[in-house]
Amino acid sequence: MRKHKIFKFLLMGIFLLLFSNSLYAENGSHDSLSTVIQVMVAIVVFFVIIVLWLVMVYSEKNDSEGKGFKKIFGTSKPSSIEEEEKLLLDHEYDGIRELNNRIPPWFNAILYGTVIWAAAYMIYFHVVGSGNVQEEEYAVEMRVAAMQREALKSSGALIDENSVTVTDDEGDLKSGEEVYTKNCAACHGTQGQGLVGPNLTDNYWIHGNDIKDLFKTIKYGVAAKGMPTWEAQLSPQDIRNVASYILVKLHGTNPPNPKAPEGDLYEAK
Repeated sequence: MRKHKIFKFLLMGIFLLLFSNSLYAENGSHDSLSTVIQVMVAIVVFFVIIVLWLVMVYSEKNDSEGKGFKKIFGTSKPSSIEEEEKLLLDHEYDGIRELNNRIPPWFNAILYGTVIWAAAYMIYFHVVGSGNVQEEEYAVEMRVAAMQREALKSSGALIDENSVTVTDDEGDLKSGEEVYTKNCAACHGTQGQGLVGPNLTDNYWIHGNDIKDLFKTIKYGVAAKGMPTWEAQLSPQDIRNVASYILVKLHGTNPPNPKAPEGDLYEAK
């Protein structure tokens, strides 16, 4: 019977340890903070195992009143009136007097354990400097955010009608030419001379001649003029590239059979 109980106790301890480790295996985080938490969980699991062991030991001793267990955990009471009189403190309040019971050993163990833990924590994080304190975490997160922002900027995800600028990169302009040929030439002509849509080579513009104006017009379209919105079909980078292609490569050229000017005259920059 005793061996059977020990076997069950060992199985329970192994289960608790495996369960505590699986929590962090699923998390996938191996930074210093998660390591500290893992240690804390291991300590808690250790104390749980100790308590279970004590329960098993004293149950094997046929201690029906749990005297040994109470002694360990400081829950025993004075056995007589005379013993209680010795524990009475001098002061009283409203007829109530206090017993000077000893502090339970488990409470002292927790107290000393927290003191030791606090000292180890301070040394690890603030003296040795191995820990990742809040300031360092903030600095690391800011560096990661800056790298992510640069990645988004390079991909064009952050481009909109408020931040767009003209690009003169030949690769971007080539990409813009491909977008124009595929989506814009049917209405504006292969050389920007204008067909159904207005001429894009002269200095007359209906909705403005700035890169931001072109970006907004392409992105949202002009339903009244039959210009569709391209926001769903083209990425912000594609819209920037095709708008830049119009301003850099098409505007100011003299294609054959240009369409008559439309809109307002804008002086060439």
